[in-house]
Amino acid sequence: MNAHTNSVQLIGNLGNDPEIVNLDGGSKLAKFSIATSESYKNAQGEKVEGTQWHNIVAWGKTAEIVENYLTKEKQIAIEGKLVHRSYETKEGEKRYITEIKCNKLMMLGK
Repeated sequence: MNAHTNSVQLIGNLGNDPEIVNLDGGSKLAKFSIATSESYKNAQGEKVEGTQWHNIVAWGKTAEIVENYLTKEKQIAIEGKLVHRSYETKEGEKRYITEIKCNKLMMLGK
């Protein structure tokens, strides 16, 4: 296994309609989040369910596909890489975010 590979694969459902940003030069950026769910039985035999939310960004042609075909609750599979970045709020606070840069996506379900 290559120790220097940054690769993520997820299957989940969109939490909201994607946010599309039209950039200078005609390029597009799509931002959206997907939920992944899991369940298991704990030591007492009770079913435990959990949901994780993942922030996704897509650029260029992938963003155009997102804009044209994806809406809230659609199930998709994505492949991409983890990206960590920071930004400053209007109030001057430094914030950190982890998101997945989507390189490939596949629409699933109906």
